[in-house]
Amino acid sequence: MTEKLIIHGGKALRGEVEISGAKNSVLKLMAACLLTGDSIELRNVPHLSDVVVMTQVLKHLGCDVDQQDDDRVYIQARNITSVEAPYDLVRKMRASFDVLGSLLGRFGEARVALPGGCSIGKRSVDLHVKGLIALGAEVEINHGYVEAKAAKLIGAEILLDTPSVGATENIMLAATMAEGSTIISNAAQEPEIVDLANFLNAMGADISGAGTNELLINGVKPSAMHGTTYTVMPDRIEAATYMMAGVGTRGDVTVNNVLPVHLSSLTHKLQEMGADIEMPTPNTMRIRCNQRLQAQNIVTQPFPGFPTDLQAPFMALLSIADGVSIVKETIYENRFKQVGELKRMGADIAVERDVAVVTGVPHLSGAEVNAHDLRAGAAMVIAGVQAEGTTQVYDLYHLDRGYEHIVEKMQSIGADIQRVPDTSERSTVPEDAV
Repeated sequence: MTEKLIIHGGKALRGEVEISGAKNSVLKLMAACLLTGDSIELRNVPHLSDVVVMTQVLKHLGCDVDQQDDDRVYIQARNITSVEAPYDLVRKMRASFDVLGSLLGRFGEARVALPGGCSIGKRSVDLHVKGLIALGAEVEINHGYVEAKAAKLIGAEILLDTPSVGATENIMLAATMAEGSTIISNAAQEPEIVDLANFLNAMGADISGAGTNELLINGVKPSAMHGTTYTVMPDRIEAATYMMAGVGTRGDVTVNNVLPVHLSSLTHKLQEMGADIEMPTPNTMRIRCNQRLQAQNIVTQPFPGFPTDLQAPFMALLSIADGVSIVKETIYENRFKQVGELKRMGADIAVERDVAVVTGVPHLSGAEVNAHDLRAGAAMVIAGVQAEGTTQVYDLYHLDRGYEHIVEKMQSIGADIQRVPDTSERSTVPEDAV
């Protein structure tokens, strides 16, 4: 049976919440475990449906995967039996496409299904393919699969047309054991790229420049890659979600296990809106707000710019801010799916292509809404705790992809929120990942 959230809003949130490991990092680290036959121990792994899917992908390939009840996962890719990741698994989560670079890098061949369309817009794999071809691979797309082969991968200088996170990751994974050096120019600079590079280096790789727009990968021999124990970075998007929930309810919320440098683009905007932010410790942030928020303009950009993953949740704040805000989405088309649901709650939002104009209203009102994708779902939760009355949120499978124990964590900071069976059967099973 599917489930829904019932949120009784209008109450200031107060308290502390512990941030889990980053969804957008751990999935790529799991794919990277294919580069060695030794055992890998990953720590700070969140219990998410996306992690379950990546586990299924790795097991299909022949990996031994053991997820403990705590936050540890053990992965060993010694006895790989297949280099094919089928569509029925890849379609559930785009991040599983990263096994392409790992399989090609270690075994010289891979056959991975194209992820297909996504509800937040088209995301091409062209940059992935061009990068692998530059390393010497023969790549074809046949019957919905990317088929790559290489007797030997050779380091190369690769210039990305755009700083794609996925392409940067797949090229990095493939180049780790290539002969010679690879330079990726206009590389993605997201913290998750840094986490992947640090993990690969802990396994024996030689990668520098992560966090800048130029990555240097000096290829190492396969024998140099070995097992390790590694702790996944904290989830900056999850941390931001609870921070925004606190601000939107004029509360006082402390997030623990965070890296403030990952959140600077958001914290600057929240301070301009009227929030007070302090750091009691290097890995703790306390955010308070006791006044009505002020309108802000944002443009989504690659890191260190404002994250596209925070655009939808941030719009929930703008909906009740004084004045008119402009939101421009530059990363993905069709990522305003939260707009219709916010309007059901009384928000005043007009959309023209990739720009949304948000005119703040005095308050939102509880309503029945859908979580159309992962981050739109987070927006509905934030809107729900802000709103007067009761909000019901449907299609929770999206939230389960990226938020560990969201109900319990929201309750820990004072939210009146429950997860209950949805007897309406409104929810549907997703066909493609977001």
